[in-house]
Amino acid sequence: MKKLFLLMSLLFVVTLGAKAQMLNAEDLEKYCIAYLKLPEKPKDKDWVAAAQRLKDAEEVSIDKNNGLAWSEIIPADGVSKEKLYVILNYWYTMTFNDAKAVIQLNDKEAGTIIGKGYVVDIAEHTGGMNHYQVNMQPIIKADIKDGKVRITYTIQAFPVYKVKGGGILGVIGGAKAETEGQNWMISKCYPFVSAKDDDHERSSAKAICMTAGFSNYIMNKIKEAVQHGLSGNENDDW
Repeated sequence: MKKLFLLMSLLFVVTLGAKAQMLNAEDLEKYCIAYLKLPEKPKDKDWVAAAQRLKDAEEVSIDKNNGLAWSEIIPADGVSKEKLYVILNYWYTMTFNDAKAVIQLNDKEAGTIIGKGYVVDIAEHTGGMNHYQVNMQPIIKADIKDGKVRITYTIQAFPVYKVKGGGILGVIGGAKAETEGQNWMISKCYPFVSAKDDDHERSSAKAICMTAGFSNYIMNKIKEAVQHGLSGNENDDW
């Protein structure tokens, strides 16, 4: 019986981890294609058009800190601050669990948990001379009170790897490839400003779309955990 209990407990933890873990870029792209109603295999122009639609609909806009921010208050009627903290602490622990996706603040008394996510290669583009790999590092903050949780999702910049000479013409011409780390401020990305070149526009447009999609995904996952529990069968009658 004890072995069976341990096996069931292990299975629960593994299942929970699978549900809560951070999306990788491939799965996030599939989610965003459905979320933004894009073609099954979108081209650069589709991501550029989608980024413009998000801006026109005010689903993405620059905040006072020159970044992107989404905030939502999730009701949890009758659930205490302490219980909500336990649920969210578990969710954060299972989600932010590697070297780059980490919990930065966990204050039970204040009812605040802050996690820093990291998704590699949310946008990749090979231009004439250069190759770009755009990554995402959002901050997800939970403020917890009796009966409700406020989730704030923010992102200030994209960490980018630019491979000089890694583009099509660079490779053909035998250029020596050199990797340079850059930080693209959101306020300098398309569609908020006209890009300096097409490569930057295409890369940043997709990155903005992926960021908006990830915000929607995270909000839904936290809402599910807050309102329905982590496994769907938590209650006080046990």
